[in-house]
Amino acid sequence: MGDGAARPGRWRSGVVQGVRHVQAFEPRLTARLFGRWPDRVAEVLDHDVERAWLLLVDAGTPVGELGNPPETWLAALPAYAELQRGESAHVLDHLAHGVPDLRIETLPERLDDLVRRDLPLEEAEVAQLRAFRSRFGELCRELDARGVPSTIQHDDLHHKNLYERDGRLRVLDWGDSSISHPFASLVVTFRFLEEITKLPPYDPWFVRLRDAYLEPWGSGLADTFELAFRVGTLAHAFAWARQRDHLSHEERVQFDTYFPIVLRRALACAEVKGHS
Repeated sequence: MGDGAARPGRWRSGVVQGVRHVQAFEPRLTARLFGRWPDRVAEVLDHDVERAWLLLVDAGTPVGELGNPPETWLAALPAYAELQRGESAHVLDHLAHGVPDLRIETLPERLDDLVRRDLPLEEAEVAQLRAFRSRFGELCRELDARGVPSTIQHDDLHHKNLYERDGRLRVLDWGDSSISHPFASLVVTFRFLEEITKLPPYDPWFVRLRDAYLEPWGSGLADTFELAFRVGTLAHAFAWARQRDHLSHEERVQFDTYFPIVLRRALACAEVKGHS
């Protein structure tokens, strides 16, 4: 999770053996998205739900190989937002076929579950997460009241999962997706623009990308985005914890070289808001 991209033009299954069945919803989800959004997701030649396999057409070059420029995301994010808006009509179907449920109302309980785990954090950091539980519930209720519908949320939307070919941008690798607040998608996008593209946290590009993404959703949503970003950073950690549950000991050791990064970004959002 976090850096595993689909290999276009070949059969694909789960990247990590231990989480393969956790991502078994991916072939059907990808095929359904391609059927409705053929211009913005990987082209599916065939898929097998029982064996969790996909056969994808070569989608071109991952934008990470092009330097992960913010200009590319400026073009990609409005199209992705339009897909999310359209998929809100199919939420119940996605849930019925195994896409994880991270809708806002489920999140406070998931934080309770997270802090009961043996996390790769210092004891003081876990205590900070515990202390945030009440406030997190308030933030979730406030976000839910804003009225933005739950929909598909890629949750791994970064430089290795956005491809360019012949001027067309396509999103690949939907195995980490959930049904959640749509705006949380940019938690991962923004993280890797900081880490890979080296944009400072308050670079003007983040506001520009936020506004481009929000344009299909309507006006006056900047404050809702900031709230969703804060809540979504915690939700992203919950998704990682779910993956971690299904790993072998050897796989978990490797996984835990990255999991603390996700947890500490969540912890930071417990103290301050996201990009503004």
